[in-house]
Amino acid sequence: MKKYAALFRIRFINGLQYRAAALAGLVTQFAWGFMEILAFSAFYRANPAAFPMEFSHLVSYIWIKEAFLALFMPYGVGENAVETIVSGNISYDLARPMDIYNRWFFETIANRVSRTTLRCAPILIVAFILPPPFRLVLPSDLFQFSMFIISVPIAMFAVTAYCLIDYMSAFYTMSRYNVIFVILADFLSGGYVPIPFFPEPFRKIAELLPFAAMQNMPLRIYSGDIAGMDAIYGIGLQLFWVLVMLIFGKLLMKHSLKRVVAQGG
Repeated sequence: MKKYAALFRIRFINGLQYRAAALAGLVTQFAWGFMEILAFSAFYRANPAAFPMEFSHLVSYIWIKEAFLALFMPYGVGENAVETIVSGNISYDLARPMDIYNRWFFETIANRVSRTTLRCAPILIVAFILPPPFRLVLPSDLFQFSMFIISVPIAMFAVTAYCLIDYMSAFYTMSRYNVIFVILADFLSGGYVPIPFFPEPFRKIAELLPFAAMQNMPLRIYSGDIAGMDAIYGIGLQLFWVLVMLIFGKLLMKHSLKRVVAQGG
């Protein structure tokens, strides 16, 4: 594991250098967060009882989503891996004494953590000092906060394992950007609208899919929409889907590398 830890450290330090990009992303996330909250606020003022989440829970959901966006987003962190496949430079990776899947996994994790490190704190600070009802509030008790802390890295592993499957689709499509994978994950993980807002039959199905193991779980645990034994069950479901996607990703990588043909050189 030492080589992967060193790779993580190198990628993490490198990611911290892009402060201008982090500032631009920070402004975008503030604007998007305020826009979402104000849009939902208009609907809640009409009939608060018509919605499955309290407005304060929804506000916390949105601010935590924006603060940890880089950690959970199913896009924008695997350009190097996809470019390696499409350009044919993967032949160099095959010559290195390092498992390609593990390398991409740790690189992606490092990119996510470095971007979140630069953007998270300013969003949380501003969100905590906003006036009610737009203020971010802490979870109701220590147990709830502990479940959130446990759920966050598992969600990150889940979305990273999913993204690696997306990257490997480039072996078959030779496309640098697979929009279907991105939209599907973002929508079904609660990126556009929280899963509790889905129609009831569809909601029950969505909560069992691997996408529910991504940002959906830590955001709903923090906001208080999922609590107690439901939070423990949700984390167990997260672990299950992480394991399934890791195994599937490893098998897909093994099968995909059989298709690689290096010409010349």
